[in-house]
Amino acid sequence: MTSTPKIELSGVTKSFGNKTILRGFDLSINKGESLVIIGGSGSGKSVTLKCILGLLDIDEGSIKVDGKEAAHLKRGALDAHQSKFGMLFQGSALFDSLPVWRNVAFKIIQSPHMSTKEAKEHAIETLASVGLTADIGDLYPAELSGGMQKRVALARAIASKPEIIFFDEPTTGLDPIMADVINELIVKSVREVGATTMSITHDMASARKIADRIAMLYEGRIIWHGRKEEIDNSGNPYVDQFIHGRAEGPIKMQVRKA
Repeated sequence: MTSTPKIELSGVTKSFGNKTILRGFDLSINKGESLVIIGGSGSGKSVTLKCILGLLDIDEGSIKVDGKEAAHLKRGALDAHQSKFGMLFQGSALFDSLPVWRNVAFKIIQSPHMSTKEAKEHAIETLASVGLTADIGDLYPAELSGGMQKRVALARAIASKPEIIFFDEPTTGLDPIMADVINELIVKSVREVGATTMSITHDMASARKIADRIAMLYEGRIIWHGRKEEIDNSGNPYVDQFIHGRAEGPIKMQVRKA
């Protein structure tokens, strides 16, 4: 018997005015799986995440989480839906006015069943799991390096032990060594939490490190998906051009002339 996918998108379309971003998007993710979506800028990767989260309404199609329709949810049901997710945002998106521990505990501290003291203790424990010491908790994001900020953002994403975690360009702005450190931490943290994950990235080193499966999004559709070990022999010229970063190929970059 086939188990119900954790996330399933069928025939999803999304437009902004006359510009169509998603054109019949189909994809499913199994429970506990790590899926990475690759694709060029403007291909619809971030829009896909926002549609699944319910931050954007889709025009057509279906989005199911645990077999239940998640598109067009109203406020109460939407809150319950979003409580399943953790998110590591591109650029970390930490709150500058809050100390690190409050950034990490931002979601859990709103629970009526957890005191501020307990929330801080949990935040410090979560920071330790991503290699940061307790004294970091009282600093502010501006006092941290880019790599440390990314660790804090990862700690915030996993602090509530979500069922699903989204990673939006997790290694953007990091040098190759720090990017690999973050990739290793993502793999370790996700394994410990037991979450299902969807990541979007341009970084093929990151994709190869954190993915079970990779899917390529091009012009609003998934044009290839498979296990990460299969991507070098995909037989798809679009995938081949993208993963090797070649200027020549079927993908034509739009260059605005002055």
